[in-house]
Amino acid sequence: MEHLSRADYIEAVKTIKEAIQQSRYRAAKLVNSEVLALYYWVGNYVSVNSRIGAWNTNAIATISKQLQQEMPGLKGFSETGIKDMRIFYEAWSPYLNWQPIVADLPHALPFEVVQNRQPIVADLSQADSECFMQVGFSLHRQIIRYTSTLEERLFYIRECATHFWSKDFLITQLKADVFHTEAARNNFQTAISDTRLRDKAMRVFREDVVMDFLKLPDPDDVDEKDVEQQIVQNIKNFIMSLGSDFSFMGNQYRIIVEGEESYIDLLFYNRRLRSLVAIELKGGKFLPEYAGKMNYYLSALDEYVRLPDENPSIGIILCRSMSEKKVEFSFRDMNKPMGVAVYHSSAELPESYRNILPSAEELKKLL
Repeated sequence: MEHLSRADYIEAVKTIKEAIQQSRYRAAKLVNSEVLALYYWVGNYVSVNSRIGAWNTNAIATISKQLQQEMPGLKGFSETGIKDMRIFYEAWSPYLNWQPIVADLPHALPFEVVQNRQPIVADLSQADSECFMQVGFSLHRQIIRYTSTLEERLFYIRECATHFWSKDFLITQLKADVFHTEAARNNFQTAISDTRLRDKAMRVFREDVVMDFLKLPDPDDVDEKDVEQQIVQNIKNFIMSLGSDFSFMGNQYRIIVEGEESYIDLLFYNRRLRSLVAIELKGGKFLPEYAGKMNYYLSALDEYVRLPDENPSIGIILCRSMSEKKVEFSFRDMNKPMGVAVYHSSAELPESYRNILPSAEELKKLL
């Protein structure tokens, strides 16, 4: 591979420098979407020239050094930073048809420029596109580093955008592989065929529910009827902990199948999902037979209660503890969407976790 001439270096630095200056001109303070757009553009430019172009192995380091000299105080454009931009572009270019920089940037671009600041995303829903633009570049880089599939990436992007994860907390979750851990707690991927509805259900469902109002005198001997009564008595707080899109339809909700009565502990309706949401409370650990019972309830709700224009009902089994492998096996062949969550009172959480999992009153913990 041939070495770059001084003129080539000057041209490369000039091109990237102009892109940075134009980006700064459009936004005195770079907002996150502008940063991602700039880094994606630089990643594209560097990828094309370093992978299939004439740049040698020291080109990026030399360009970075000259950028620092010509733009004192410039952050993010170290050799490692520029390589991270290249990784960012190469990781997402198979999924994005994105021309994020407007036509007043340098003309020597490796792709056609259009007057369009938003990504055109073939594989991402509108909600996921919005989440993508809200997540900072350093978090994107960690997500790419630790994941191997689009599905995994989108999971962590949604979590970061929705729950404002810090970089350190994200890395902890990535190392713990919570994507596969949480995926084992519901069957939404196989039971919900509609991609948009499945994405919404995944965002609604959470593995842990913190109920500040819950009083459990003996955490090892929980009376589920007592828990139900505490929820009903504090129904406003409970709905707020679920989110603003939930409406309470009743406790011990009666359904009749061929003359025989059954009672669902708690029944809600979620406007965003446009689905009935059945919740069963259990005082101990999850047992496989709970899945069969919930499947029966959901079938009955879909047959007798669900309106024609509503989506299939969803079930949540709230337990005190669970074995993820038992949950996985119990849900494996079920065709009704359901999941298992573990509930706590805030007093049971370690002090270090109470700031990570906010109270129901702060409206930041969804079911």
